[in-house]
Amino acid sequence: MWQTEQASELAAEHLSDLGPRWSHIQTVGRLADRMVMDHGLSTEIAAAAWLHDIGYAPALVATGFHPMDGAAFLADEGAPDQVVSLVAHHTGARFEAEERGLQADLARFPLPNADDLDTLTLLDLVTSPTGELTTPEERIEEILSRYPEAHPVTRAVTRSQPELLASAARARARLGLSDVWPTGFLEGVGETLPH
Repeated sequence: MWQTEQASELAAEHLSDLGPRWSHIQTVGRLADRMVMDHGLSTEIAAAAWLHDIGYAPALVATGFHPMDGAAFLADEGAPDQVVSLVAHHTGARFEAEERGLQADLARFPLPNADDLDTLTLLDLVTSPTGELTTPEERIEEILSRYPEAHPVTRAVTRSQPELLASAARARARLGLSDVWPTGFLEGVGETLPH
């Protein structure tokens, strides 16, 4: 039986051997957990935060498109529909699905609540690949610097950049977060997050 509270354990089981990516996932998950307490964030968004990159786990790779591979695994595990859909569609996934010719496959997963998707996008974009806090603009620049120009990720992020930044800005505004959040947000809990 699925329990949202087990999301971090499921993430650790499948992703803790992935080095820096595991650091990224832990920071995203811990930010979300803190926001559950401080901002009333739903536990389903927090679960999706912990699990958004689970499709990178080598044992779960089916298509090589991590949002869809992760969502398919979570659906098989009995995760709530909202968690599955958030993982499937996180951080501009539809743009990369188009670049990979997987639009019809991604469409099998219903769209999540738009506000929840904005929140997950913000959490993902303020966390570097090594788990350090950053800005959405810097995070997008980093992604674009990591892949060759012709790579589907580069093409997708180049196309989705305005939407990703708007999504993060909407989440900040809706949650009452400053433009520099999460700077200062983690004061007093620094020992629980990688820096």
